[in-house]
Amino acid sequence: MNPEVENLKIDRPKGTRDFLPDEMEKRRIIESLMRKIAETYGYREIQTPTFEHLELFTLKSGEGIIEEIYAFKDKAGRDLALRPELTAPVMRMFVNECSVMPRPLRFYYFSNCFRYENPQKGRYREFWQFGVELIGSASYLADLEVITLANRIMEELNLDFELKIGHVGLLRTLLKEVSEDEYHKIMRLIDKKDLDALDAYLDSSSFSKLKDSIHALISLEGKTEIIDAAKEIIPEFDFTHLENLCRMLDSLNVEYNLDLSIARGLDYYTGVVFEAYTKRGLGAQKQICGGGSYRLTHLFGGIDMPSTGFALGFDRIAEICKIEKEPSKYVVVTYTSGMEREAIAISEMLRKKGIKAVNDVMERSLKKQLSFASTINARYSVIVAKEEFKDGMVVLKDLDKKEQKTVKIGEIPEYLKFD
Repeated sequence: MNPEVENLKIDRPKGTRDFLPDEMEKRRIIESLMRKIAETYGYREIQTPTFEHLELFTLKSGEGIIEEIYAFKDKAGRDLALRPELTAPVMRMFVNECSVMPRPLRFYYFSNCFRYENPQKGRYREFWQFGVELIGSASYLADLEVITLANRIMEELNLDFELKIGHVGLLRTLLKEVSEDEYHKIMRLIDKKDLDALDAYLDSSSFSKLKDSIHALISLEGKTEIIDAAKEIIPEFDFTHLENLCRMLDSLNVEYNLDLSIARGLDYYTGVVFEAYTKRGLGAQKQICGGGSYRLTHLFGGIDMPSTGFALGFDRIAEICKIEKEPSKYVVVTYTSGMEREAIAISEMLRKKGIKAVNDVMERSLKKQLSFASTINARYSVIVAKEEFKDGMVVLKDLDKKEQKTVKIGEIPEYLKFD
C-alpha cells in the first residue's frame, strides 16, 4: 500500500460539523423541549426525503436558486437537489398524500437542510431546522397560533430575543402595478436591507414614483400605532386581519414590535410574516426564527390552500442556549479477575431497569477500572469480587461522596440516587 495514501487525513466537508457526546446531549435536550411544546398545541411529526426533484425548489424561486443549493443528476439523469428548506417538501407531501385529510392539518418537523453558501459563525452548509406548518386556514387565528407557538418555544428555552411582525401584503398592494420579476427584485433588496441598491433600481425603473412610498412604509417600526401611519400610505389596504392579530397578541401578553420592512427571503409569503432575533451571542447571524402565511400547494398540482408556518434555526439556538447539564447517571460495574461474566450479568440486570451501566472491555486491573469510572464522571461503581459475590453481595461505591457499602445484588437499584 502507498504510505502516502495510508496516512491520508480526510477532513470533514466545508460548512459541516462533527458533534461530540456533550454537544449532542445538549442538542437532544433542546430538540425534546421543542417537540414537547409543539405536541401540546396538537402538532404531529412528519418526515420528508432528504433529496427532492430540483423542480420543487425552482418552480417558485426560478433557476437562479440552483447556485445556492446542492443540485445534481442521479444515475438515470434526473435533476435532484438536497433540500434547502422544508416548507416546499411539506407542501408537496400535502398535495401527494394529505389533500383529503380533515383540515386544518398541524405538522411539525426536525430535519437537516443543505445550502451551498459561504460558511460563517451561525451559518453552515448543513444545518438543522425545527418547524411547523398549519395547513388549511386563512384566519388571523392561524397566524396567532403559529406565532404564539414559536414565541412559547423561545421563551421556554430562556432565549433573549426580539419578535418582529410584518405583512407582505402591504408591499404587494403598493407594488401591484409592477411585474412579478420586478416585485421579487424589490422584495429581495428590502429583505437584505440593501437600501442603496434599492434606490438605484427604483431610480432606473419606470415606477420611481413609488420610491417615497416604499421608503415611508418600510421605515415604520414600533407598536400598533404605526398601523395608522401605514393606512395613510396605503389607504386601499384592508388592515382588519393585522389589527385582529395584534389585538389578540396583546391580550395574551406576547411581546413584539411591528416592522413593515420584513419581506422574507422566499417568494411564497403572501400575508403576515414574522422574524425573531437574538439580542446577543451570534453577531450578524442573529435571526433565529422566521415564518409567516403563504400559498404554495397550487404550484404543485393541488388546490389553492392557505398555510402558515415557521422554522427555528436550531444550530443558532443551540449555540446560545444555556442548558443545565444533568448529573451523571452512569454506573460502572467493575470486577476482580475471573468475575467478568458475573459483572456483565449484573450490568444487564441494571440495564433492564433503565439504568446506564458500563463494563470494562479492556481487561484492566480493578484499580484502573475505578480510575476510568472517575474519568467518565460515573456516579457509582459496583465492585464485583469473589468474596462478597459468593454471599450474593457486591460493594457499591459512591464516587461523588467517596463512600461505599456492601449491598445485596438484587437491591442495587434501591441504593442508586442520581440527584
